[in-house]
Amino acid sequence: MNFFKVVFRSLKRNGFYSVINISGLAIGMAAAILLLVWVYNEWSYDRFHAKEKQLYQVWSRGEFNGKVECWGENPVVMGPTLKADYPEVEEMTRMDTRSMLYTLGENRLKMKTTCVDPGFLTMFSFPLLQGNMESALKDPYSVILTEQAAQRLFGSEDPMGKVLLCDAQYSMTVTGVMKDLPRNTSFEFDVLLPFTFAESHDWYKHNDSWGAFSVSTYIELQSPSQESGIDQSIQNIIKEHSNNEVPFEAFIYPLSRVHLYSKFENGVPAGGLVDTLQLFGLIALLILLIACINFMNLSTARSAKRAKEVGVRKVMGAKRISLISQFLGESTIVAFLAGLLAIVIATLVLPAYSTLMGKTLSLNLGSVWFWLTGLVFVFFTGLLAGSYPAFHLSSFLPVKVLKGTFKAAWKVVSPRKVLVVVQFTVAICLIIATLVIHRQIYYVQDRDSGYNKEQLIYQEINGDIAKNYALIKQDLLASGTAISVTRTNSPMTDCNSSALGVQWKGILPDDKTLFDLFFVDADWTGTVGTTIVEGRDIDIYTYPTDATAVLLNESALKAMNLDHPIGETVRLWGREGHVIGVVKDFILRSPYNPMMPMIIGGPGIGSFGTIHIRLNGENKTADNLAAAEKIFRQYNPAYPFEYKFIDEEYAHKFQEEQKMGSLATGFAILAIVISCMGLFALVAYMAETRKKEIGIRKVLGASVTSVTSLLSKEFLILVLISLAVASPIAWWAMNKWLAKYAYHTNIPWWIFIVVGCVSLSIALLTVSFQAIKAATANPVKAIKAE
Repeated sequence: MNFFKVVFRSLKRNGFYSVINISGLAIGMAAAILLLVWVYNEWSYDRFHAKEKQLYQVWSRGEFNGKVECWGENPVVMGPTLKADYPEVEEMTRMDTRSMLYTLGENRLKMKTTCVDPGFLTMFSFPLLQGNMESALKDPYSVILTEQAAQRLFGSEDPMGKVLLCDAQYSMTVTGVMKDLPRNTSFEFDVLLPFTFAESHDWYKHNDSWGAFSVSTYIELQSPSQESGIDQSIQNIIKEHSNNEVPFEAFIYPLSRVHLYSKFENGVPAGGLVDTLQLFGLIALLILLIACINFMNLSTARSAKRAKEVGVRKVMGAKRISLISQFLGESTIVAFLAGLLAIVIATLVLPAYSTLMGKTLSLNLGSVWFWLTGLVFVFFTGLLAGSYPAFHLSSFLPVKVLKGTFKAAWKVVSPRKVLVVVQFTVAICLIIATLVIHRQIYYVQDRDSGYNKEQLIYQEINGDIAKNYALIKQDLLASGTAISVTRTNSPMTDCNSSALGVQWKGILPDDKTLFDLFFVDADWTGTVGTTIVEGRDIDIYTYPTDATAVLLNESALKAMNLDHPIGETVRLWGREGHVIGVVKDFILRSPYNPMMPMIIGGPGIGSFGTIHIRLNGENKTADNLAAAEKIFRQYNPAYPFEYKFIDEEYAHKFQEEQKMGSLATGFAILAIVISCMGLFALVAYMAETRKKEIGIRKVLGASVTSVTSLLSKEFLILVLISLAVASPIAWWAMNKWLAKYAYHTNIPWWIFIVVGCVSLSIALLTVSFQAIKAATANPVKAIKAE
């Protein structure tokens, strides 16, 4: 009890410094808590399944453009073949996810739907609240709803046995209600349909081709020990079943690794999201370290106040180990108080933090494990923060202290100076990283997309849109709502088709060039704003043979080594297309990646899934959208008009980098704030130990400016040292980060100049307050104490 009284009296006596001590440590701990909550959430993905160690995803692997690429889609026949031919495979399921419309009376909802095999329910731990796992997916026209989906459709009514209309034409019976999916799963769906439903319709009807990679396949092994054997056994399954016509391999990958380790380089796992988690886990530790350093500096800065206490205790017989224990105990209590404050801060910030991360994150305050982990975290922080002060304070010699000859000398190199350098080194690294990340984002955002995104929207082709397309296009143009309309197989922000084995004149025998495929209708160039650099656009109205015409992008021209492409013939999927033009490269996939060779085929080569509409800029956007909705409702009454703006969809491609930039900015600011608190402590310490020197200088005629300069110079030198240490570290780390992007900016020299000026300015503002206060103090009081 006496120990706690001493601690709280000390905190009360040094109220201002105690507040800075606890709040600085609390801010650092709160930042670490928030980062670690996100890291744990990502790490826990797909690890909650009871059969986690037996679950694997089947991946495909092949050589394209001189590199081995890996992807997670397989032929439709892969799953059934594995279950039938390999005894090690206990169960399998295929998965195909798309958005589908469900109608119940006047209630119409577009929901994410996944077609699965019956094994899905036994393989994964997604419990049914209603329905039988054995029979729920047997009938092709059965449907399982999640709790939320059932609530949205049926409200408080019991949905079991009720009939829904799917895509305005299929009557589906509700055979199960599934508990809502946990937040830490890679799967996303509102509705489950039997895979037999997909097989019996146009999606995969009679599709037994081993060359069409269109579904995800998951298997359950009888034992995890069989992983290596089955992985080798199925390696050539695609080649064997396609008579070596499809030169790809198959392999299995643990489900628990897919979320974190989904990046492959030349066919070998090479990290993924785990790299980001490790990076920000390190940042969390560095922020906590900065806060602990801040605690050390504040504690040792006031060491002169406790020197006599230590001297008296030693004279009374106290051993050094008992003093160390006392000071570590004090720091642990302070860490405990800071920890409670950190939980409050983290709880208040968590909603905004969750929005930034795009996740639903929470602190499980009702969990025993949370508090046990928290106590370990607090205890570790207390030991880390109190270690240096404890050993420093307990080392004071009682004779010197009690005789009044004790001095905490201001050395050229001291632990406190080193700690401040460490603090500012970390802070400067984070500032440089923030600037580079934002520079990379702006650099890629400024990259020419190759088409005009403004006033361009798209609508999925569903229901009666396909058969009424000509009428819809006519009315949109006649009403002045749109200035141009066209059809494509996918939106201008995505590419859902690619092909190997394209043939052309002069192709090398061993060519393995992978081409992106994009299929367009008449008026495509005029609608989306791409540029024809040679030849002409596809025009089926003037030239009916353009139905099988082909455009090449500039990257395809280079890959095919064609000097005069117009009139050349390209063979794709057994069909011949004649080249009529070359289009300037435009971005369909990630703007961070290099351009892929692309073949743009006419309407006779591929199918359409999207309408693109260039709205009339002379009208208000809201008026255009209202008019377009009226037209679509007239010709497609069963479906809602669900448009998307191309520019908004394109902006989504930068979300992950923007998230990282926002995080880096936030934690860089925190690092600077906490570091400045430590710097403030060091100024207070120096002013404390040199007040007599300052008094004598003032008596001898030193000005306030010269004294302030004397005190500030020491710290500006520390910041310059930090900049010198941080610059090469940050340059190396950010160059490594930029290298993962094929299209990236560089790190200009002026970033280090800017960061140096900012750091020096912040440091100068921080030390000026204490320096000026010490310089303007009455020198008589300082000298009189002698």
